[in-house]
Amino acid sequence: MQHGAVSNAGMGRGQREPADGDIVREQAVLFRLTDRLYRANGLDEIYDAALDAICDALGSSRAAILRFDSHGVMSFVAWRSISDKYRGAVNGHTPWTCNEHDAEPIFVEDIRLSGESRQLIDTVLGEGIQALAFIPLASSRELIGKFMVYYPAPHRFGDRERELALTIARQLGFAIERERAETTAARLSALVESSDDAILATDMDGIVTDWNSGAERLYGYGRDEMVGRPLMSLIPPDRQNEEREILARIRQGEHVGHFETVRLHKDGSSIPISLTASPIADASGAIVGVSKIGRDISERLRAQQQRELLLREMDHRVKNLFAIARTIVNLSAPASETPAALASTVSDRLGALARAHALTMLPATGHSVQAATSLHALIAAILEPYRQGTGEHPRFTISGIDLPVPPAMITPLSLLLHEFATNAAKHGSLSAAAGSIEIACSNSDGKVTIQWREVGGPPPIATDDEGFGSRLIRAAASELGGVVRDWGAAGLVLEITIDLERFPA
Repeated sequence: MQHGAVSNAGMGRGQREPADGDIVREQAVLFRLTDRLYRANGLDEIYDAALDAICDALGSSRAAILRFDSHGVMSFVAWRSISDKYRGAVNGHTPWTCNEHDAEPIFVEDIRLSGESRQLIDTVLGEGIQALAFIPLASSRELIGKFMVYYPAPHRFGDRERELALTIARQLGFAIERERAETTAARLSALVESSDDAILATDMDGIVTDWNSGAERLYGYGRDEMVGRPLMSLIPPDRQNEEREILARIRQGEHVGHFETVRLHKDGSSIPISLTASPIADASGAIVGVSKIGRDISERLRAQQQRELLLREMDHRVKNLFAIARTIVNLSAPASETPAALASTVSDRLGALARAHALTMLPATGHSVQAATSLHALIAAILEPYRQGTGEHPRFTISGIDLPVPPAMITPLSLLLHEFATNAAKHGSLSAAAGSIEIACSNSDGKVTIQWREVGGPPPIATDDEGFGSRLIRAAASELGGVVRDWGAAGLVLEITIDLERFPA
């Protein structure tokens, strides 16, 4: 509707003062509206209460409520006695935009005198409407819509009716804003509560005020245990300055981005986390608290450590393979009469080395692992590159019990044996032309023992230094049972012990 077509000048003049009965009725209507809005459960009940009040207070059987949608279009959301055809024809029509802050109500006493287009006037008259009012609905921040009241004949709007219309509009606007805020708060609360991250809040003294289920899972404390307690109880003594620094930055209005730190679980264990902190402000903008989000990074750190271990293992293996290849060449050369024979011998041994190396790369589980390898076959595959020596005696012997090796044991056992063979080729009995290894497998007291005895090599040198190879042996042995090393005068002796129950029956 055009603003200029419906001047309010002179409206309400000469109308009688409201009788006491009218005032009581109006007050009763407003009381019922207030009560129903307070008790309303959702927008539908809010709209229903408002339409009843509009019709009762303003003496009409026809009314409608319209809201701006997400595209800024004014659309019908609730109505009384308005046809589908009419709603479709006037949907989107509004005298205001959603950005207006001081919209004034518009009262049209006779649509035929409004100055609107002939098409719009005919549409309104076709619905049996001759007078109507546009009453803006506003929240505390913006215009959110309007309500309409319609009359079948020209209607003179008195001051009392206009006051009632504005009072109903204010109450309806407040109710819509409250419902929207409660819905948003409930949605945010659900998001916070369902988050896997630990989300908590403290006041500016570091006292916990909020605590979600993610915080319960991460730190082990229930909400009742932490709300009202100092957050310092989660912080290791050597890191408590962090909390003071965070609070100091929050007081300056800063956001503390992701940084990695450590917090304490209820059971006393340390938890590595990634932490963010943000200020919480009240309606006036004053900072009254801190919101914190903590994310457990234990798995990421373990994965990072595993990657670093694999990279170091790769470096270690590559260096060892070069050293072994050099040893193979040195051991093969004296027995080779021609370059071609040397090339053939070295090629065969390097091929065997590659097959043994492949065993150490088998996954511990999965369909790629086929039938279990026997214990003797696994040892033989690892030592195959060193089978041929310069003399007639064998480079290694395998004796004793032979058991199937389950797929889950292949990788750690192969890593151990491969490391033993590598060290023997670099420093032990396999580095000497006459050296050899004796492997004996036995079963006693529920333990399977694999004894690795080196003979004929250089005197072993014991060392307390733990290089990567030693750490690799220790890590692989921890998956099996244990490894004992003895640097005897005759040569190095190693024993691997594994629980018999680890082997298939």
